[in-house]
Amino acid sequence: MRTLYNILFTIFFLLSTPYYFMKLWRRGHWRKNFSQRFGRYNAKVKQSITNRHMLWIHAVSVGEVNLCTQLIRALEPRVPNLKIIVSTTTTTGMGELKRNLPSHILKIYYPIDRHKYVRRALSTLHPEAIVLIEAEIWPNFLWQAKSRGIPTFLVNARLSERSFRGYQLFGFLFQQIFASFAGIGAQNEADAAKLRHLGCRPDAIHVVGSLKFDGVQLDERRLTDVPALLRQLGVPDGARVLVGGSTHAGEEALLADQFLRLRRRFPDLFLVLVPRHFERGKEAGRDLQDRGVKFVYRSEVTVNSIFALNSVECLLVNTTGELKLFYEHAWVIFVGKSLTAQGGQNPIEPGAMGKAMIFGPHMQNFSAIAAAFVAAKGAVQVMNAAELEKVLTELLDDPAKREELGRNALKVVRENQGAIDRTVDMIVQHLEGGEMYVPMQK
Repeated sequence: MRTLYNILFTIFFLLSTPYYFMKLWRRGHWRKNFSQRFGRYNAKVKQSITNRHMLWIHAVSVGEVNLCTQLIRALEPRVPNLKIIVSTTTTTGMGELKRNLPSHILKIYYPIDRHKYVRRALSTLHPEAIVLIEAEIWPNFLWQAKSRGIPTFLVNARLSERSFRGYQLFGFLFQQIFASFAGIGAQNEADAAKLRHLGCRPDAIHVVGSLKFDGVQLDERRLTDVPALLRQLGVPDGARVLVGGSTHAGEEALLADQFLRLRRRFPDLFLVLVPRHFERGKEAGRDLQDRGVKFVYRSEVTVNSIFALNSVECLLVNTTGELKLFYEHAWVIFVGKSLTAQGGQNPIEPGAMGKAMIFGPHMQNFSAIAAAFVAAKGAVQVMNAAELEKVLTELLDDPAKREELGRNALKVVRENQGAIDRTVDMIVQHLEGGEMYVPMQK
């Protein structure tokens, strides 16, 4: 089985290499520490881990990195004798790690899942335990960890129907891997049932809730003064601000068309678009340009930029790390990847801001969370573009309805917090017996 996986992985890796490198090139900053993807670490890394017990936490990309930051803040005081390593897969994730975590936390790239690279990485870092955030399941990495007796934890675990079917189909490969987890923090009972079905030991599964509800507790360093930025763009104080957050292909064009129609009724309406992947900025810009929307890229706005009143109708954010700041000053928020794409994006962030939010029918990656907001009347879910425009019109015209939605959304967030402490307890309890942990202070 392992031999077959390694043969197939090598073939797939070779075939996908051009796409892989193109993606790295588009995101930029890929050369620095590139060798870490092959399990090679420089003398500085090796020196920092000498004679230290290590805890390895893996956060795939930006979304998981934000959760990781909160998790480390809660976990670090409980494991004072462990040095924490955090890995990520993407360059944008690495940028967020460097921005949000102190220098004493070691930050590396996750190794490509070839046996040779994984073995080299684990032999160098030799962690005491490994924590994977969400369902990042790479067989060679987990096989190697098991053979070395390294306990592994899966936290904030969720499984979409698509992922669940895939793991079922290849149960001969993944069943033993799932059974090897020392602890699993599931977001809800439905996910726990799926994990049990896939082979996870029932005693290893803990239903702790979603870490994303706690992730919004982060005190953001407000490096961007959004009201000042909007004034700089010539947007009048008190103007209606519509934010399209984490949008995917097709959604920027759709929102631009609706924005132009809505502006006839609301002349002070201003549009902020934040594509999920900043490298799609030019593509989104072409959609806006084709429709005659007067826009400016966020990266082009400097402290010396001057714009005439009403000369800009839309800000296209082609930078990272600022979405929450724009959410905070929105009148209405559309949560992307939910209308023209599948999966959805995180609705908790706008909910935590107490803002009126709308999302489309495709929220598979956040199905339970989205359902909780809708049931509590803390969000509006629309089925198509026509419904979206109708609801946008209603909310932009009804401050009481906006306030009610925001108030209910904030209540949902507050009622679902506490998952991080429960997750930390799960990890620490397993590590008990050594000198690497301290009990939680009640």
